[in-house]
Amino acid sequence: MSWFFWAILSAVFAAATALLAKIGIAGIDSNLATAIRTSVIVLFTWAIALSLESHRGIAQISVRSWIFLVLSGMATGLSWLCYFRALQLGPASSVAPVDKLSVVLVILGAWLFLGEKLTPMKVGGASLIAIGAVILAFA
Repeated sequence: MSWFFWAILSAVFAAATALLAKIGIAGIDSNLATAIRTSVIVLFTWAIALSLESHRGIAQISVRSWIFLVLSGMATGLSWLCYFRALQLGPASSVAPVDKLSVVLVILGAWLFLGEKLTPMKVGGASLIAIGAVILAFA
């Protein structure tokens, strides 16, 4: 299966996340809700890694990879805390599009830091995403 298949599944599950979280955080502190969600994710992902025996490669992970994975985890945690707070305060149909501005930031970051090409099509697509996010957020 290609990257596109997995990316579509990611989008489906991300949509489910927003809808389920919006219902789940009603009357709960958003930080507590994020902690509960994160605990479920930790248990769920370790169960998958252990059942597929992926954990056997843990000793081969380089220090550089550990550093970037830890930093990525910290960024994810901060993102989730902010996302849940935004969901608690605003409508899911407005919060989710603004959250997807991350796509625009990834395109820029990949160009600046990873040396990926910034083509006219990517600039145009990123611009449409940004415009669409703003329109949806305030519609």
